[in-house]
Amino acid sequence: MQILSARDLIERLPYDVLVRDLPPLLLRKTDSPQRHVHTVHQAGEPDATLLMMPAWTEGFGGVKIVNVTPGNAARSLPAVTASYLLFDAVTGEHRALLDGGELTARRTAAVAAIAADRLALSHAHRLLLVGSGRIASELAFAYRAVRDIRTVDVYSPTHANAEKLAHHLRDHGFAATATEDLANAAQRADIIACATLSHTPLVKGEWLAPGQHVALIGGYTHDMREADDAAMARASIWVDSHAAMSEAGDLAGPLSHGIIRYEDIRGTLPDLCRHAQVERREEVITLFKSVGEASQDLAAAAIALR
Repeated sequence: MQILSARDLIERLPYDVLVRDLPPLLLRKTDSPQRHVHTVHQAGEPDATLLMMPAWTEGFGGVKIVNVTPGNAARSLPAVTASYLLFDAVTGEHRALLDGGELTARRTAAVAAIAADRLALSHAHRLLLVGSGRIASELAFAYRAVRDIRTVDVYSPTHANAEKLAHHLRDHGFAATATEDLANAAQRADIIACATLSHTPLVKGEWLAPGQHVALIGGYTHDMREADDAAMARASIWVDSHAAMSEAGDLAGPLSHGIIRYEDIRGTLPDLCRHAQVERREEVITLFKSVGEASQDLAAAAIALR
């Protein structure tokens, strides 16, 4: 069995490879049972969570195991630890154990880039990152695999974190600047990518302009919002999976209040993967909402092993 570290995955899963090789794998029929979520009680500790996300397709399968441990903050340890076990679906042989954090970050960013390649205007070059965490730090590199991203504005509620990410991006060839004026940055951007855990909408529909592409990547529960109702109402909406419509507050809220209708959802990530170009019209605001899916982890793990 191979053991693939975070460094191994960085080498094996560059974004130009992921955006090229993920789409055909994401079109394969994959069984993805509902994830298992368990509360882990330990005396004297805040409750922790154990998540297990299985998936399998013809030839191979995998399980992602995630431990979310709030008590680690007091120990100066990461709150989230993840590993991915890839197995042979025919023999049951365990083929590889992969760093789950790196795998998740890279497939999440790659999926956003695949959507942007179908939905963003071909001349898009200015990116706004809303958020400065692990996923946000990957997005400029992923988008650069599909568009000529030159300029990046970074916004974070903690400005020091935005400055840190902007410095990192400048070191890698981007003209990156931390901003505290989110409205102005949003109005100037070609692509707006949100990767936060915000419970309050950050991107407002009144800021958006025709031709922009918006990606909502962070919120994955009913009480999380990254864009307001006006933004959702103005946009042509695509999702990574049908689960996004019931799990994500950015969709579930507007759907329940009649701001948007189920018929307004244009399609899913597999629909996007079937076409090289879907909707690149100057007058349309496109929006991609993702919550993540086990099939995405499985496909990326298979590419890493290959």
